[in-house]
Amino acid sequence: MSELVQILEKTVSGVPTDQTVALEFLKQAATNNFPEFLKQLSVVLASTETVHYVRQAAGLQLKNILVAKEEETKRIFKERWIALPADVRQIVKENVIRTLGTETTRPSIAAQCINAIAGIEFVYEQWLNSIDILMSNVTNPSSTEKLKESSLEALGYMCQDIISPAIEAKANPILTAIVHGMRKEEPSDHVRLAATNAMLNALELIKQNFENPDERNIIMQVICEATQAPNPQIRVTALQCLVKIMSLYYNFMEQYMLKALFPITIEAMKNETDEIALQGIEFWSNVCEEELNLAAEAEEAQEQGIAPQYVSCHYSKGALPHILPILTQTLAKQDEDNENEPAKASAVCVSLLAQCTQDAIVEPILPFITENFGSNNWHYKEAAIMAFGSILEGPSTHILHKLVEQAIMPLIGTLNDAHVAVRDTAVWAIGQIGETCADLVTRPETLQSLIPALFTALNQEPRVAFNACWAISSLAKAAYQVAAEEGTDENGEPATFILSSVFQQMVDELIKTTDRTDAKTANLRIASYEALMELIKNSPQDCYAVVQQTTLIVLKKLEQLLNIEHSLVSASDKAQLRDLQSLLCATLQSLLRKMHKEDVPAISDLIMAILLQVMQRCVGKESGGVVEALVAVTELITVFGNGNAVRKIYGSIQAFLIGRASQLRRFSRQIFPLMDEFMAYLLKILENTTVKRTVKPHALGCFGDIAIALGANFSRYLNTSMDWLVNAASAAQISNPDDIDQIEYVELLREHCIAGFTGIVNALRGQNELALLLPHVQNMVQLIDMVARSGSLSSESLQASACGLIGDLVTSVGQPILPLVETEQILQMLQKCRRSKNSKAKTLAQWTTREINRLKKQV
Repeated sequence: MSELVQILEKTVSGVPTDQTVALEFLKQAATNNFPEFLKQLSVVLASTETVHYVRQAAGLQLKNILVAKEEETKRIFKERWIALPADVRQIVKENVIRTLGTETTRPSIAAQCINAIAGIEFVYEQWLNSIDILMSNVTNPSSTEKLKESSLEALGYMCQDIISPAIEAKANPILTAIVHGMRKEEPSDHVRLAATNAMLNALELIKQNFENPDERNIIMQVICEATQAPNPQIRVTALQCLVKIMSLYYNFMEQYMLKALFPITIEAMKNETDEIALQGIEFWSNVCEEELNLAAEAEEAQEQGIAPQYVSCHYSKGALPHILPILTQTLAKQDEDNENEPAKASAVCVSLLAQCTQDAIVEPILPFITENFGSNNWHYKEAAIMAFGSILEGPSTHILHKLVEQAIMPLIGTLNDAHVAVRDTAVWAIGQIGETCADLVTRPETLQSLIPALFTALNQEPRVAFNACWAISSLAKAAYQVAAEEGTDENGEPATFILSSVFQQMVDELIKTTDRTDAKTANLRIASYEALMELIKNSPQDCYAVVQQTTLIVLKKLEQLLNIEHSLVSASDKAQLRDLQSLLCATLQSLLRKMHKEDVPAISDLIMAILLQVMQRCVGKESGGVVEALVAVTELITVFGNGNAVRKIYGSIQAFLIGRASQLRRFSRQIFPLMDEFMAYLLKILENTTVKRTVKPHALGCFGDIAIALGANFSRYLNTSMDWLVNAASAAQISNPDDIDQIEYVELLREHCIAGFTGIVNALRGQNELALLLPHVQNMVQLIDMVARSGSLSSESLQASACGLIGDLVTSVGQPILPLVETEQILQMLQKCRRSKNSKAKTLAQWTTREINRLKKQV
């Protein structure tokens, strides 16, 4: 044991050479005699004579050889533990239990080890008495504070991590321990906080207890009492419990709302501590989300001629006059950089309230908007504009039009405000109007002031210009929609629209914005190209000459980039150039979709020459430019309308087909005979160790595109594809949150793995193919969980894609998927995306949540 203690000391010495030697020793010890190594680690962990940091190191090593994130490693660890002699396992379990209450540091590493062991043994219906031991530790009057606290920590971890019928069967003793620890009579804040955290993790587990009125009353009592604890951490966690309960058990809340939940959350919203106020706001946002879901389900039930299973209690409407004044005042607490969490949460809550209460929100919120719209205090002025923009998805068309008619001209005037936050929110609100009131925002008298104001905004701070790009996109869609309603040609395209006279100028201003020296800030360059693409997509017939001219401008820009590429030295300059190439190729795609077939031959050779150069220079490099270039090539094929072009082009650009197999969907019949050859080529790319690492993610994404193209016929490639995708997903780990390059690569890898999984799930939806899919579901959910756990390190776009994959799995697999996707991290990601301003994230998360709720109500 003394030798092991010395080695463990070196793992935390801070000396790299010592750490390397020590970790190698531990690795060899685990290999040479795993049972003895495990026993000795547990002995060191339990030894009160050993210094605390060595005990903690022993516990960490013990935990790390029992748990893993990767499914294959997890399986190996599980089998290795179960294969140990029963007496060895018993010794280790006794030692970790004995460690509880003896540690001098928080949180307890012994609690984590107990969770790790239970996670394996519960699957085999073993060591279930550990729950009873932990409960006894908590409820025994003679137990020390640390013993109670660490035992509750262990229970909390187990509730959070273990998915097994065995732990569900032990819900009663778990709940007994948690309630005992949460009591207001408990003198220790540490114990009470650990119990409240455990309750937060146990709420899904105690469904049957919640259905019992007497038990539910006790649970609600201890949680509500904890929201009044002097310790702010306990209060925040207890409020988090109420937030979660409102999502899980809305239909049981009527008897608690008026006397408990309403006053508790109102008080929380007014609290000066941001964390407490935030949870009060989150509570009412969750109420709104549940009532929106119930409204959608009621509508579906009515269409089917049946009664809905649950009905809304309309808490949001009843609380509206009480919570709205608090929310609007909180909106005005924003800071310069819009980082104040309660203020941001209030904007989301106002938006959800508007969707729930519809016309009812207008009267109580209008005084705040009108009184502060012209305020000299920028906080209140910005808050008034934010409130206005946030309610636009709620009121009926008649009320909405009346509101917007009164506000739009003053709103345009605020684009000249001195404060950046006011201008930023104002231009966002104009974009909201474009999304909701197409006919009003496109009136000539409105556009006369709006267009110059948006052009000015494009030249302001990047955050303002970013929202101006979105407002222009919304305006273009609105104008096209209004024009299309008046009549279109056989291709569904209107002859003209209200923006035709300024279309050229709008294109010019957006192109100028893409060239700003600060265009990388706030994703402005991406936003301006996206706005340009939207403008082209929504262009009528009389703007075709501008489309042709813009095509030549884009081609010229691509030529210029190709000419200067060789003169660039730094990696960052080269990466920036390739990003710009990618955006230009994406813009070219939009332009080609609008081109007339007869006009393409005149420029097709030039387009192909440039795109082939882009692909040749990008392939194998740190860039996705080859992807967008290939899509542009396939747009040419589409314009020509000749499916035979697939085979002709295949030989010359085979090396680049990994960039975007999605284009194969258009020619599924023609390419089916080529698939064996193409798959062989794709696997060759993946196996090639000399190919740059960022090429392979695009190859992985191809599996999903090929699956969609082939449908059920993809089953012959399923196992090979899934092996590659699963291995790649397991490798997509962020080991250093400060390493930007690593984060970007992991993002790319995860995005394409999710794309691959999504295509395969959608291709194999048939009853006959579902059996082939089921063995791979756990691995797909593991990737989703990794994205969710990465939090802000995962982009909104990636989280949206993950939400979409959850929805596809839920609709394909059915009820067996629920325990896998209803984890804390995944549910938080869904909530975040539901409340996002990003339409893709919001739409996918809302759809997925509805599908999950529908399944749950069938149980």
